[in-house]
Formats: sequence, structure tokens, C-alpha cells
Amino acid sequence: QVQLVESGGGLVQAGSSLTLTCVATGDRITSYAMAWFRQTPGKDRDFVAFINWAGNNRDYASDVEGRFTIFRDNAKNTVYLRMNSLEPEDTAVYYCGAGSDFGAVRGGRMLSWGQGTQVTVSS
Repeated sequence: QVQLVESGGGLVQAGSSLTLTCVATGDRITSYAMAWFRQTPGKDRDFVAFINWAGNNRDYASDVEGRFTIFRDNAKNTVYLRMNSLEPEDTAVYYCGAGSDFGAVRGGRMLSWGQGTQVTVSS
């Protein structure tokens, strides 16, 4: 089973940009649809972005579309989330996940999760 490790989180000011990285080991990510979710204390883990195995189909949550971009480098077994124009409301722990397909991902039925990386956006 694939193992995922996120990095790239941090404390930034509103309007800044960050790029999160998710490195996979144990399996090739070409076998998976990949996604980013985020979670704040006391709330459910929410969908942020999806990318299919080939990288030619993406989907975003409405509150990040136009600001965030998900992309993948299958040769490096890595998925990224580029976040622009960050807002305090984007503050959360961000999780990378591997799933079987779009339907499973959007339903939160992931095959593997990373440990998360904290993103904090100050106003």
C-alpha cells in the first residue's frame, strides 16, 4: 500500500502563496487518483482538490477554485498543491490522499492518507 508524506506547510500572511508537496512511497502513484483535503479542529476533513492518475482531469472545492492548483509528477511519485492568494479561512491541516477514482475521492473514501501538514494564514 502506498505511504504518503506531506510537507511545505507553514505560517504565512494573507495574500501569500505556498506549495504543498506529497511524496509517495511503496507504490507508484500512477495507480491512484490523488487529492488534497483539509481539516480544522472540531470539523470534518473537507475536500480541496482532485487530480486523476494521468493529470488531465482536476476538480476543486468552490472556495479554492481559481486560487489553488493541484498537479502531479508521476516520474517523481509526487503530488503538489499550489496555493495562491491565501486567506485566513484557509488555515487548516492539509492532508494528501490516494484513492481509486473520482467518485471515491469526492466521497472521502481514500485508500491511504498522509500525516498532514499545518498551514496557518495570518490576517
